[in-house]
Amino acid sequence: MPFASLGLSEPLQAAVAEQGFTAPTPVQTAAIPAVLRGGDVWACAQTGSGKTAAYVLPLLQVLSTAPSRAPRPLRTLVLVPTRELATQVGDTVKAFARGLPTRVKVVVAVGGLSINPQMLALRGGTDVLVATPGRLLDLVDKNAVHLSAVQHLVLDEADRLLSLGFADELTRMLGLLPERRQNLLFSATFPPAVRSLAQHLLHAPTRIALEPGTLLHQDVVAQRVIEVDVGKRTQLLRHLLQEHGWTRVLVFVASRYGADHVAGKLEKAGLAVARLHGDLSQGARVAALADFEASRVQVLVATDVAARGLDIAQLPVVVNYDLPRSADDYLHRIGRTGRAGQSGLAVSFVSADTAAHFRLIEKRHRLSLVREHIAGFEPVELDVPFGDPYGGQKGKRPNKKDKLRLANAGG
Repeated sequence: MPFASLGLSEPLQAAVAEQGFTAPTPVQTAAIPAVLRGGDVWACAQTGSGKTAAYVLPLLQVLSTAPSRAPRPLRTLVLVPTRELATQVGDTVKAFARGLPTRVKVVVAVGGLSINPQMLALRGGTDVLVATPGRLLDLVDKNAVHLSAVQHLVLDEADRLLSLGFADELTRMLGLLPERRQNLLFSATFPPAVRSLAQHLLHAPTRIALEPGTLLHQDVVAQRVIEVDVGKRTQLLRHLLQEHGWTRVLVFVASRYGADHVAGKLEKAGLAVARLHGDLSQGARVAALADFEASRVQVLVATDVAARGLDIAQLPVVVNYDLPRSADDYLHRIGRTGRAGQSGLAVSFVSADTAAHFRLIEKRHRLSLVREHIAGFEPVELDVPFGDPYGGQKGKRPNKKDKLRLANAGG
């Protein structure tokens, strides 16, 4: 199905072709006509499914047909959970809007940077504002932006917005918006908090639910699981980098300390490495991404701040040095590779302490992956299965009481 059949204007069709898109994804096929009709939309779409374009393209069409005014009233507000996602959404809007006959002004506002340039950018108004919730309210408090004219509200990665503790900010923001508006809610998962938000926010929405995210990636992302002791993971990573000649690798770790620790070890081994985590300034985070995208560094060691929204072109490999705490984040992580029709590889390190948790990830996403051993890195600490092979707490190994209880039960 071509983009033309979805009701997009010729300038937007040309913009899509210029960005290298040949056919719409399932979420775009379902969402674009629904957004153009003007109703609310509730979409469950996994990372890498093309959901940003699914709302950006139809909203740009609506904005381009409206008469221009001075100052520009804020008509489209996009809320996202992280600075990196805000930047990428803003870049997407600007890229698609470039060929429109009517200029569409776009401003990105995030924390971690001086608020003054963002206030200056908002002078004279803007058509589209892409913002993180905290910075949006800062701008409201300083009278730099007014929400009374918003016609379209987008909550992108709604589950992440709530999991990061933005519920109070969202409640306050919603109270400042006009009652009559179009609401678009996009989320990779729909836990109870998101369902509650959707019921409060949306009116008779068009519901779009794709199949579980693994189905979007299993054909393009090869998944390897390597069993290795915790203390040998860095050595194994270095071995894989050398053996396979990976030119760019995104390595996920569990904590900010872990990012600095692993990056430091790789740097001592002579590798070009960058870090990406929440303790860094926004300038440092932007520089780290820019260096990685330009291949000035070979390895980017990141926390889950990089698991959502980042679209790094032609990223061949993702490594789960630490497993994600949430089973859903596994898909978000591996979704950084295998994008835009490219193939990719996701490698997960599994130790005795995390074997049970990885079985939970497999169960959640209906996976059954072969465990590998690499010569010279065979694990000494082995997983001891007990009870339900898919049960138990994340990564929990049997303690003495567990083993005694199993023995008494005849196990």
